[in-house]
Order: sequence, then C-alpha cells, then structure tokens
Amino acid sequence: MPAPQTDEALRQQWLQRISRFNEAIILILIGFSFLLAWSAHARAQEAPSTLALVKPGDLGTGSLLLHSKEPGKYVEAPALATDVEIDVTGPVARTRVTQRFENPSDGWVEGIYVFPLPADSAVDTLRLQIGDRMIEGLIKERQEARRIYDEAKAGGYKASLVEQERPNMFTNSVANIGPGETVIVQIEYQESVRLETNTFSLRFPMVVAPRYSPPPKVLSVDFDPNGGMWGQVSDPVPDRDRITPPVQHPDLGDLNPVTLTVNLNPGFPVDQIKSAHHEISVRRNGDKAATLTLKEGEVAANQDFELSWRAKASQNPNAVMFKENHEGDDYVLVMVVPPKLHAETASRDRETIFVIDNSGSMGGESIRQAKQSLLMALDGLEGKDKFNVIRFDDSMDQVFSAPVLASEQNIATAKRFVGRLEAEGGTEMLPALKAALIDNTPQDRNRVRQVIFLTDGAIGNEQELFSQITKKLGRSRLFTVGIGSAPNTYFMSRAARLGRGTFTHIGSEAQVAERMGELFQKLEAPVMTDLVANWPTGSASEVWPAPLPDLYVGEPITLTAKLNDAKGKLRLGGNFNGQPWIFELPLNRAVEGSGVAKLWARNKIASIEETRFYGASPEKIDQGVLDVALAHHLVSRRTSLVAVDVTPSRPDGEDLTTRDVPLNLPKGWDFDKVFGKPIPTRRASAMPPAPPLMMASLAVSNTQPAQAMTGLQQKQIMLPQGSTDARQMLIVGILTILLGTLMLLFWSRHTRREG
Repeated sequence: MPAPQTDEALRQQWLQRISRFNEAIILILIGFSFLLAWSAHARAQEAPSTLALVKPGDLGTGSLLLHSKEPGKYVEAPALATDVEIDVTGPVARTRVTQRFENPSDGWVEGIYVFPLPADSAVDTLRLQIGDRMIEGLIKERQEARRIYDEAKAGGYKASLVEQERPNMFTNSVANIGPGETVIVQIEYQESVRLETNTFSLRFPMVVAPRYSPPPKVLSVDFDPNGGMWGQVSDPVPDRDRITPPVQHPDLGDLNPVTLTVNLNPGFPVDQIKSAHHEISVRRNGDKAATLTLKEGEVAANQDFELSWRAKASQNPNAVMFKENHEGDDYVLVMVVPPKLHAETASRDRETIFVIDNSGSMGGESIRQAKQSLLMALDGLEGKDKFNVIRFDDSMDQVFSAPVLASEQNIATAKRFVGRLEAEGGTEMLPALKAALIDNTPQDRNRVRQVIFLTDGAIGNEQELFSQITKKLGRSRLFTVGIGSAPNTYFMSRAARLGRGTFTHIGSEAQVAERMGELFQKLEAPVMTDLVANWPTGSASEVWPAPLPDLYVGEPITLTAKLNDAKGKLRLGGNFNGQPWIFELPLNRAVEGSGVAKLWARNKIASIEETRFYGASPEKIDQGVLDVALAHHLVSRRTSLVAVDVTPSRPDGEDLTTRDVPLNLPKGWDFDKVFGKPIPTRRASAMPPAPPLMMASLAVSNTQPAQAMTGLQQKQIMLPQGSTDARQMLIVGILTILLGTLMLLFWSRHTRREG
C-alpha cells in the first residue's frame, strides 16, 4: 500500500496540475487569436453592401463594378480623377493635388483612396469643396482627427481625412458622397528638388505598388518539465490592411486618370528639360522659365512622373540658398555642389555583395531591368575583387557559400545563375539582407565592402529592415537600386541613408546603362566623409539632417537650418581621401522664399524617427514628432488633417457604405506573378471618362475627355501573395486549438486516474 502523501507533496501535485491546465488554456487562447484574425479578414473581404445592386445589362455605358455576395449582381465603385499642379521655384517645389471623388451609384458611400507622395514631402494643406463652399482642414493629433471624422461620418456630414501610412503613402477618406455626386478634395505639399551631377530633378509618384507583408507569426512557445510555458504572437506589419488597397487587372482598362502641369522657374537659364517616362509639351517663358504639360492631356495613374532639367553649361550653380523668416526665426535651405576633386590614389580592392529581388512583384519588365543591371555590374569587377550574388523571393539562395575572387570562371557561374532567374513568390527581404551584411573579415581595411541591393522595395515591413541595417552594417556600405515604374522610394532612400550609401532609380530598360554607369562611378571614387557645418557664432540652433551623410561623386551637400539670424558665413568642411576640404558661403546670398520652414520641420521629423534605431524611447520619439508636426501644421505618423462640412447632407435612415478606390497595377508589372491567375473577364476598351472639373480656380491644361468605355469591367479584388496569409492564420489557429484541447483531455484523464 503506497505511503500517504504529505501536504507539501499534495500541494506540489496540484500546482503541477494547475500549471498543465494553464498551458492548455493558453494554447487554446492563442489558437482563438489566429481564428479571430482570420475571421476579421474574411469579414473585411465579404462585408455586405447596402448599395443598390446592378446587373451588367443594367448599365448603358461601361462602369467599374465590385462583386457582391449575390451571384450575378455587382456594386459600382467610386471613381477618381486627379489633377496635379507643381510650381518649382529655385530648389523648392510646391505641389497641389486635386482629387475628384465621384459616386456613380444610387446610395451614399465613403470613398477611401490610398495614394503616394514623395517620401520627403511636407503635407500641410487640405481643402474640401462642397458646391461653391471651400472648407479648410485642420491639423490634429491622429486619434483626435479620426474621432472628429468618424463623428461627422456617422452624423451624415461630408468630411475628409488625410492620414500618413508611410512617409510616401497616404490615405484620403471622404465620407457621405451622395448618389451621383462629386466631391473635390485638395492637398498641398512642399518638397525640395533633387540635385545630382549638375542635374535638378523631381518625381511625382502616381501609384502605390502592391506590397508584400510577412504574415503574423508565433515568436516562441516554450515548454519545460516544471510547468513553464509562454507564447507571443508578433505581426511585423500591424497596419497591413491599410496599405493593401485593391488592384485592378490591367486587361480591364486603366483607372484614376491624371492631368499634370509643372511651372518651372529655377532661377537660372535652362538648357535641357526632360521627362523620363511621359511625353510632355514644353512652352518656354524666356530662358529662365517654362510651363510643361502632359502631351496626352491625361494619363493613367500607373507610373511615376520624373522630370529633370539642367542649367546652361556656363550657368551651373555651385551653391543654392533660400531663406524664410517664420515666427521670428530664419530658416535656410542650402545646396552646395563640391567642385570636382581629384585624388591621386590607387583603386582599392572591393568585396561586393549583389542582392537581386526575383519575387512576383518583379515580374515583367522589372526583372529584365534587374538582371541586365546585375550582369553589367558583374562585368565591371576586376580579378582582384571579391563578390557574391544572393537572390530572394519567399526563399533565398547564394551563388557561393562565401565571397570569392572575381575570376572568369566565378563570373561565368554567377552569370548563369542570374540568367536562370524568374520572378515569382513573395518578397521575404529580411533573410537576404541579413546574409548580405554578414562580414567574415570585419577587420579587413584593405578592401571596401559594398552591398548592392536591386529591388522594387515592395514590402510593408520597412522598419524590420531599417533596424537590421543599423545593427549589422559594420564597415559595409549599402547602395539601393530601385527597379521599375513605381518603386518604394521611402524604403530605398532611407535604407541607403542608414547604410551610408546612395539610392539609384532605374525606371526603364533604356536607363540601365546610364544609371548603372553613374553608380559604378560612385562605387569607385573616394568618398567625402566627416562633413560638418560651422555657422556664425550664436546663429544656428538646429540643423537637419544630423549628422550630415557621406558624399559620393556628383552629390550635393543639402541641409536645412533654423537660425537666430541669417548673417555671416557658413563654413562647410569635410575629409576627402585623407585631405581636408573647406568651403565658405556668405549667408546674405540667400534668396527669400516660402516653405523652407516646413522643409526644415519635415527633415527634423525624419531625423527624430531615425533615432528609434539607435535606442531612443518610443515615447520620446512620438512626442517629438507630434510637437514638430503640430507646430508646423504637417501631416505625420502622429498627426492628420481633417475637414468637416457644417451642414449635414446624408438624410437620417440612409445607410452609408465604405468602398476602397481600386488602384492600377504599376506599368510593366505582371499581374499573374503578383496575384496568381485571374478570373477571365471581358476586356475594357479605354479609360472611363473623368467628371468635369468643378473648381473654377484650378487651371487644367490640355485636358480632353477620354473615350467612353464599352463593355463591363468586373473588378477582381485580390491582395498580394502573402500580404495577409488568411489560410495560414486559419491552419495555425485550428492546430493550436487542437493541441491545447488534447493537452486539456490528457490533463483531465490524468487527474481522474490520480484522484
């Protein structure tokens, strides 16, 4: 007969039983969390519509239709047309974007449009036009702005809300658009133009490319014999639903027509004006100004607009300065192009790691651009250099297990590897970046270590990548090459800055040789380091970016400063190939201009955000961003613009339906590579006609109505592969619940047997 158990033994036995019970319950709860996430995704995809349903034969003209739950019937989606007017004055560009939301249905709708802007744009103005009335938007803390908008939406008032999802991605929500009604929303922003190798340029992005977001995952589930157990679910892209708008198949025609005008006044005689991807009409206003419009009048929003201009050879400025007095302080924008510096130095050996993205979003023209660029780069290696090639989609491969010498045999092996690449799968970029930053010889100062990253940057987990770069960069330098018609410039430019390299964009195959040649020149030339701006005593209070980045050949020193008084001389100094370089600039040469204070504020916000990768507390970062954005009336991660009409428009009892405005697929992308095979549909013949512009104060040049569409557009709302892995959520949730239930049954049977 077994000896009776002591009280302590019984207590330990019950503690173990309770611990096992808790383990089972926790597993079941984790499983239910996955099922809840899957259920929310399913509800979002199948939300019932309260709008009137239509059949294809009910429409006299072509229309964009969304599938409804009722077979054979559809819901008309909100239509959008955009007009863009850009005023360039010296190094500053002021852009006004007018979005016209049209409700073609017989119900009340809320339109939600995800749209891109330049990554360094300072968005400061929102206007909502209702008939003849213009309502100015107010800057509010993000949660407060959302509350105001939601209350207006529920109360039947027309309202607009502009929110930042990423520094280059924004959402415009417009509530209570009545049947057959058009609502006009205007957004304005400030940016500085880009200057490189004596060429000025600006880019207006027209479409948000579909982005891959790694699915949520269980970070760890830990069991031990003593009853310890824990699990944690992590989502690398918690806002995935806000950055994955629906995308229309290109065979169904183009959406969202855009008209665009640029008023160019750079302040010097202009010699060359070029548009990289769109045909333009140029009307000269003397030799120092010009007005540019799209030759076609309007184009589909499926490719970034890129404009460049150069001064006449004898007029190339080596320094550009603008200043603005705002609330008693002077704000200065400085661009200095260092003179061509020649260094008597032998070329240094290199260790170059090439990383190429062959995921589904690179299908079509993009993968051809990337492969052509990489093959050119391989040809530029010398026998004494070391190299490796890494490719990634939702998996990753390396040509060699470690960097090897650039012998003819090794180069040939790498070229065969590149030649076989095809675009498919998801964009799991993090493992490839980690592999590229592994440095087996960190103490080697005889070789320059460079990582060349060729990708479209179509990801939603940018913060994970930025964190990895700052932690593991070491002596490496990261050079990003943006591929395709609509790259994620926020990721590409920020990754290059954090990686102490440069960003190069290749938007077409015709640009490969020129842009890669410029990149090779930067890779081979000495770099100007340790840049410092010395201001007159007591004048400067804050300078951004801080610290100043390294400079590569052809790049200008660009900075914004807040000064007590813009007088005296600015001294710029740096180290070029071991030799000091100094440049003096009299501040009284600064030209009066507007918007410089907002550019300074935007640069400060970007610098504050970057401190998260160097250990700053999230609370301090949030407060710093909020304070600057509110003080300068800017949209940011912590602030939004909201405008509300004072007169209710939607009658009581009328339902409101929310609809996303679908986007075009970026030009050159392969739809099937990103989304899988589509359901066959009838082909649309042309872009739907844009509604007439209702704002008398806005001048539109060369706007012609597009040909009416015949036939039916059946919209397939499909998300990028992997952006929200609903099936994985469902499977993980069910398996976790089953495991927890089995543990619970085992615990119950074991308890009865012991009891």
